[in-house]
Amino acid sequence: MKLFQTLIAASFVMMGSQMAFADQPAVEQYNYSSHLDIAKVIHQDAAPSVCGVAPVQMTYLDHQGQEHIMQYNVMGNGCADS
Repeated sequence: MKLFQTLIAASFVMMGSQMAFADQPAVEQYNYSSHLDIAKVIHQDAAPSVCGVAPVQMTYLDHQGQEHIMQYNVMGNGCADS
């Protein structure tokens, strides 16, 4: 019985977390043919401290006021010149 109650509680927690993200736009993957309509950048991840290519995200508004999240690759800034 206790296991059943735990499973029910966990399912409600998972449903709540999904509902919290329901109003967030889906992450779009950038490619060279992507048409970008960027009116205002809301947030942009900094380049990570890795030596290599890494994914980052940018959140922006288009000219209609719709929010988008774009994921794209950047070169990290963790490579040391030797």
